[in-house]
Amino acid sequence: MEFAGQKIRTTPVTEHDLDFISKIECDASIWSFEETVETDTEKVRDKYRSHFFTVEEKPYAYDFIIRRLEDPEGEPIGLIQMWSYVGHRKSWELGFALLPKYVGKGYGSEATNLILEFAFNGLHAHKVIGMCNAQNVRSAALMQNVGMTREAVFKEELWWNNQWTDQYFFSILEKEFSEQRGRNSDNQAGFC
Repeated sequence: MEFAGQKIRTTPVTEHDLDFISKIECDASIWSFEETVETDTEKVRDKYRSHFFTVEEKPYAYDFIIRRLEDPEGEPIGLIQMWSYVGHRKSWELGFALLPKYVGKGYGSEATNLILEFAFNGLHAHKVIGMCNAQNVRSAALMQNVGMTREAVFKEELWWNNQWTDQYFFSILEKEFSEQRGRNSDNQAGFC
């Protein structure tokens, strides 16, 4: 399954993408607001391989590579992913990362909107959440930009830069997503 917007397209992570995934996941400068960053590329590869699924399986996670439409080579510029947060509540959590030279150009927002569309119209999610370090201004702004609401501040939740720091909790409900886009979700085409 592939989704396209005006500037980017997302493609499911495959074995071919694992070099890029390992590079981006093990780059501490990209994850500078995280408590820890994996340094073992084989662990990263194994983690993403475990997300690969067969047609008969109900996926726990969806991982996508972000590619610019204007790039004929389709070089990856980032990663967007979603995993089951609380299955029986039909809620999913999202995460994203872009290579630094592509930050601030709208690619992350567009990819997040595409994955929200997939979550609500393809997976029939009730809620999608996202969390970030309170110091990660760009991540918080992106989630607000796509219509997510900051629901909570988890006080001193993260041990980051040798100090306790707050974590923001964002969410968007299916009905909010539909209202913000000015359409009724019952009339949407499927994504699966």
